Parts: sequence; structure tokens; C-alpha cells
Amino acid sequence: MLPLETKAAVTGLAVPLLVKLAGLPELAEGHYPLERMALDMRSVPRRAVTSELLDLPWSAFVDAQDAMNAPLDRWLSHARSSGRPVAMLQGDSAIAKPGDVLELDPFRQRAAVRYRRGDNGNVLFATERCNSYCLMCSQPPRQVEDDWRVQHLCELVELIDGTEPSLAISGGEPTLLGGGLATVVAKCSEHLPDTHLHVLSNGRLLGDTALADRFEGLHPHLTWGIPLYGDHYALHDYVVQSEGAFSQTLRGLYALEAAKQRIEIRVVLVKPSLERLEALIRFILRNLPFVEHVALMGIEPIGFAKAHHAALWADPADYAEQLQGAVDALSRLGVAVSLYNLPLCTIPESLWPLARQSISNWKNDYLDACASCAVKHRCSGFFSWVTPQWTSRAVKPIELGPEAA
Repeated sequence: MLPLETKAAVTGLAVPLLVKLAGLPELAEGHYPLERMALDMRSVPRRAVTSELLDLPWSAFVDAQDAMNAPLDRWLSHARSSGRPVAMLQGDSAIAKPGDVLELDPFRQRAAVRYRRGDNGNVLFATERCNSYCLMCSQPPRQVEDDWRVQHLCELVELIDGTEPSLAISGGEPTLLGGGLATVVAKCSEHLPDTHLHVLSNGRLLGDTALADRFEGLHPHLTWGIPLYGDHYALHDYVVQSEGAFSQTLRGLYALEAAKQRIEIRVVLVKPSLERLEALIRFILRNLPFVEHVALMGIEPIGFAKAHHAALWADPADYAEQLQGAVDALSRLGVAVSLYNLPLCTIPESLWPLARQSISNWKNDYLDACASCAVKHRCSGFFSWVTPQWTSRAVKPIELGPEAA
């Protein structure tokens, strides 16, 4: 697990600043204005640290707190005399590298990674607010005013690599930004037209067709990930703890289809949904034939989930039959299906080709039992905060014969 932020001695700033962290290669490429790039002194050979380099209009300078020596004292004095911000990072030097986008915060004296080049889980965090209170929510909502995030995200998008393959927009509930969400997607269309955007939404507000219609043709690679937890309103509404959510979500799904949007259904495999998983899959196939992809997801044991273990937890070793049945039903009708957050040792080998390494790098870990596993390199592993209470009894290292290896 690699954290997303670290302590930093930030000077020369009055307000937080987003910067593209750059070494000499990023400077040579010229993809971003120097005024928005921070020179990463850790990556620059000392012989290249000249006054000509330092005098370029960098937005800031970044180095490691423990790297101070006499030559660095000279560049630091040069930087400060020119009035440019300086951030001295503490902790693991791998937290940030050239190509990443950092937010330098002088109030908290921290540097936060808002985009990590090469990561598998980069997210545009749209809002802390939500209109659902899901029993297993990993990001408990806060009812705060955060419409300011629209401008912040647009500024961030301008600094993300144009070659980034995929990017999620999540929260909270992103559609609570209203037209602001469309503004962010439009900015992505302008700067990241080849990036696959994945908006994670409960879909409840999209029944307002005026909102859904704003996304028609807005980005060439846009997919909506919408959760559905039951084939009946009482079950779905119970899991999301919001009366009327089932009907609102269905209206949102149909509005997205009318707006020619690509749609994925997400099912977190909590105990109440597992008890009617077969019926839920039938409901999706019968009533939502336009759905392109279904993701069946292991639970993330944090946030609200920790208080609802007894109501939610089911050992994957106990629902292999339901999982196989759901996959078979979807596959027969040509609906793509993936398994997220499920270690390979906990599911039948026949399902391994569908299991994805879905846990973001910054919260991904492996147990001691995984050390000798022959398929660790292709396994999702575990959330870093997993405890024995949330761990399948089936967890064990897998041994492959010579013909499989």
C-alpha cells in the first residue's frame, strides 16, 4: 500500500496549489505550461541544477526533507529569494514521482497525490455528499458545501496525462453536483478524449431526463456504474437505507439509456443481495437488456460496513454456487461480467478469468498466507484494512502443477 498523502514543509504559499510534478523529461516534452509544473529536485542530476533551470517560471520546487546538503541549500535560497513556493516532502519517497499531480497545502503542511501516473485506481473525487446511506458504504457521506470541487477537478484534469487509460469519477454521489458534473466530463472530453471515464453513481437523480440528457455525446468513452442490490424495491431500499431509491434508480437507468449512455450494473455481494442473487440477475436480463457489463463485487470492510458485519458478511467460500450461476446466466446472453475484490483462492478456478485486480494500489495489500502463492501476481489481493473477521476461511496459497505454471 502506498499512501496518497504525506507530511511536507510547505513554504511560500497562501492557499493550496495543484501542480504537475516534473523532472527534466517532463520539461522537455512541453505538454504543460511551466507555470503549472513543480520541479522535482529529487529527480534532477545535481550537475543539471543551474541558475538557468531554476530561473524558469516553475510554479514550485519539490524535494525530500532529508535531502538537505550544501548544494541544495544554494538552490533553496535561490528559490525562496525568487518568491517561489517550496515543498519538502517527508516519508516514503515513492509517494510522489514525476508525472504525478500534487496538491501542496500550506495550512495542513501536507502534500496530497491527486493523480498518480501508472496507478490502477485514479479517481476524480466529486463530492462528500450522498443521498443514500448504504449499509456497506466505504466513504460515509458528509453534508457539506463542496460545489467548489467542480473548478478544482477541472484544474486537475488539465494536469492529468493525456495517455491515461482510465479514470473514475466518484464520491459521495457525483450527480449532486448537477450540471457541474457535466462540466467536469466536458473538461475531460477536451483534455482526455481517449481516456475511459467511469462515473460511479447511484443513478437516483438521473431520472430527471434534463440532467441525463446533458451527457449525450459529451465524452466518447463514458460509462456509468450504477448499483442494484435486489430485484424488489424493499431489498434495494434496505441495503441503501433510502426509501424510494429502487424506483428512482430504475428511472435513472432508463434515462441514461435514452441518452445513449453505456451502463454497468454493480452488485456488492452482501448477504441480503446474495440471498436473491439469481432473481436479481434474472431481473437485470429481463428489464435492463441494454446493460453492457455487470460487476459482482466483494465488500470493502471499512466505513459503515464495520458496524454492520453480521448483516452483511458472507464468506465467498459459501456462495461459489450462486456466483457461478450468476456468471453463467449473464454469459449465456452475452452480457460481460467481472468479479471485483475477490481473491482467487476464495472462488472456483473456473471463475479466475473473470477476476480483476480491482483494488486501487493505495489501498491494496496481501496477507502472510499469500507470500508463497503461485498466482499472487494476478490476484486482487485484499483491502489494506481487512481483518480476520472479514477474511474467508478459504484463503490459502495456491500451488500450480508444472503444466499450469
